[in-house]
Amino acid sequence: MADITFDILKHFGVLSEERNGWKKEVNLVSWNGRNPKIDIRDWAPGHEKMGKGITLTTEEAQPLQGLLDTALET
Repeated sequence: MADITFDILKHFGVLSEERNGWKKEVNLVSWNGRNPKIDIRDWAPGHEKMGKGITLTTEEAQPLQGLLDTALET
């Protein structure tokens, strides 16, 4: 299996943190040298390991923001 490379271009914030130090973060990440995407996933301390997550383009993140705003109003 090929190595996966990543570059965290911007850290937006932490959503939660586990006792073992892993954090669910929102970042702007370039995967394998491709265009950066908004990325939500668990990261080990120091970003040496990562869990499963979701990546979104700006076009995908905008409607999600609206959906979350609506969900939080109720």
